[in-house]
Amino acid sequence: MPLPEPVAIAALDRVRHSLPPLAFDPARDADSVALPGAAAYLTHYGLAALPEDVRHAMGTVAAAGYRIAAHCWFHPTPGGTAFVVHGYFDHVGLYGHLIRHLLGRGLNVVAFDLPGHGLSDGERVTIASFDHYVEVFEALLDAAHGLPRPWHGVGQSTGGAIVLHHLLRAAEHPFAGVALLAPLVHPRRWSINRLIYLASHRWRNQIERKFVANSGDPEFLDFIANHDPLQARHLPLEWIGAMKRWAEELHELPPSNRAASVIQGDADTTLDWRYNLRLLRRKLPKGRFHLLPGARHHLVNETAPIRQQAFAALGF
Repeated sequence: MPLPEPVAIAALDRVRHSLPPLAFDPARDADSVALPGAAAYLTHYGLAALPEDVRHAMGTVAAAGYRIAAHCWFHPTPGGTAFVVHGYFDHVGLYGHLIRHLLGRGLNVVAFDLPGHGLSDGERVTIASFDHYVEVFEALLDAAHGLPRPWHGVGQSTGGAIVLHHLLRAAEHPFAGVALLAPLVHPRRWSINRLIYLASHRWRNQIERKFVANSGDPEFLDFIANHDPLQARHLPLEWIGAMKRWAEELHELPPSNRAASVIQGDADTTLDWRYNLRLLRRKLPKGRFHLLPGARHHLVNETAPIRQQAFAALGF
C-alpha cells in the first residue's frame, strides 16, 4: 500500500535536499538507503523490492543549468547499461516494471527525472524548448561515460521523442540498441489542439490537467491520480508550444539508417499514432516497428501481458 500522502511528501522533501553528486561509480556512490527519506521514497514507488545483489545509488547531476535527480542500479555482473528516459508528467518512481526487466537482462540501469519533474529542479512540468531536454540527456550520458558497454537507450512517450531527437541530430551516438515506446510526435486531435494553443497562449499560461485512461491497469491509474505527490495538476501552455516546435522540427530532420525499435499500441488515445508511425517509418527506414493490439499509451505501466509484449520488443 502507498504511504499516506503527508508522510510521502515529507520524505520526498528530505530525499530531494539530501541528494549528493552522483558519480555513476559503485566504488564511490553510497547506497541510496543511507540517504534521509530514500527508504520511504523507494517503498512508496515500489522500487525497494529489487534483486538483493543489485546496488542502487541516487544523487544529482549538473546538466544544462539544472540540478537533475538521477539513479543508477549497479548489476553485480553487468553485460551493458540501459538509459531510461521517462514521459511527460512522469518520473523515475513510476518505472519499476521496466527497471526490473532491464536488470533481469543483466544490465545496469540509469534513469533520471527530467527538468521540472520528480525530484529534479526546474519550473514544474514545462520547458522552453525540447532542446533543453536533449541537452540534459546528453550531459547525463557524458557524466556516466565510465559505465560498461554496450549501451542501450529506452524512451517512453516524451522520453522517446528525446532519444529520437538525439538519434537524428547527433553525428554519432553511443547506443547499440534504441527502443522508443509510443514516442511523442503528434498528439491526438493535434490540428484542433494546435489552433486552441495559438488562440489562447497569449492570454493564459496553463490549463487544468485531466487524468485520462492511458493504461489498462486500473491500479496504476488510481495511483497517479490519487497517491502520487509528484504528479502535477496543471498543463503549462509553454510546454505545448515547445512540443509544437519539436513536431515541426522533426519533419525537417534527415532520416537515420540506425536501427531502432518503435513500439506502439493500437488503443493509444494520447497520440495520433497512425500519423506518427507513417512519419517514423520515413525517418527510421531500418527501424523495427511493433504494433501491440489493445495497448494504450503508457506502455511501461500497461497490464502485465501487454508489458511483457512491449519489453520483449525492446530488441536488446
